[in-house]
Amino acid sequence: MAGYSLEQLTVLVVDDNAHTRAIVRTILGAFGVRRIQEAGNGDAAFVELSNFPADLVICDWIMAPVDGVAFVRMVRTSPESPNPFVPIIMLTGHTELSRVMEARDAGVHEFLSKPISATSLFARIKAIIDRPRPFVRTATYFGPDRRRHTIDWRGPERRRALREAKARAAGTGGLSRRDLDALLSRRP
Repeated sequence: MAGYSLEQLTVLVVDDNAHTRAIVRTILGAFGVRRIQEAGNGDAAFVELSNFPADLVICDWIMAPVDGVAFVRMVRTSPESPNPFVPIIMLTGHTELSRVMEARDAGVHEFLSKPISATSLFARIKAIIDRPRPFVRTATYFGPDRRRHTIDWRGPERRRALREAKARAAGTGGLSRRDLDALLSRRP
């Protein structure tokens, strides 16, 4: 945990299993986190999030009556959501690719398989701190950018807006606001 001071971090732990919540709480305490709140399902967590301004949510997948994925979707898309940008780490014992993709597509930042360890949980928290991802809004998704890395493209530019902006800049010596926005929205 060298180099990271997590004492000011506020964390909401959501799991229907009290034993799992206790384990996560103990691990977070070992990291120096002191402000931890708990909820036993997605509905209770959504209410708790309104009363407890969490910096991070650690959430189990399988819960009733509202599971973790439904909770994440509520946090990301509900008009009543107190913080649609809160980082969320999803916990589950089911690590099939389809589940990882479903959690990612719901808007989780990180995915962690059970049983968890202090090392793996710290790695996920560290990833959120060290590599914050911008949020993306489309017709069907709102959440952190799902791309983990970018690849430098060495071929011809195929994005029309970017191609046109570069051509206008080359011809006039300047860029319009629209051109700047098009260039800045491109990931390096």
